[in-house]
Amino acid sequence: MKIRTSERISNHPWETVSTVTVQKYLKPMTSSLVGVDVMDRHTDPFGKFHSQRLLGTERGLPSTVKSLIGAARTKTYVQKHSVVVPIDKTMELRSASISFTNMVSVDDRLLYKPHSQDPEKTLLTQEAIIIVKGVCLSSYLEGLTVSTTSANAKSGREAMEWLIHTLNVETEQLVASGRGTSGHRQ
Repeated sequence: MKIRTSERISNHPWETVSTVTVQKYLKPMTSSLVGVDVMDRHTDPFGKFHSQRLLGTERGLPSTVKSLIGAARTKTYVQKHSVVVPIDKTMELRSASISFTNMVSVDDRLLYKPHSQDPEKTLLTQEAIIIVKGVCLSSYLEGLTVSTTSANAKSGREAMEWLIHTLNVETEQLVASGRGTSGHRQ
């Protein structure tokens, strides 16, 4: 078993980060993503917003890994559950792999909350637990999975930044077009 933990600070307020985090799987940079299905979305009686999604990915596994786990297919599925608590300004995102779980399990937990010293920034705490069982070279596979998890986390942060930039540009264009039309009214 390997545990990967990290903390990151985003230079954007929690409201912005939590809004785009839910949408980050829609970015054009995710060529391996083949589908996102929303299984459930609801607000509970306490005002917490829950979202349950199933993601399908087509990732090319190295041939060494394919031979070690005895798999020819590369399509994998991940279940994601997020809980947004607006009153506390927290968002928790839990991911669990549901493919190859008899050999590899990856459980990921991300917590987003305002930075304690600067409310215009967001603190992201991440913990991933990786377990490889029943295959030879499990330590090697755990290390490879940690590297993949790190790369995916970086890609997720890049997607968030791309979405925030896109949202800001669209907002500026909307505001500018509103100013342009309001001056022509009589």
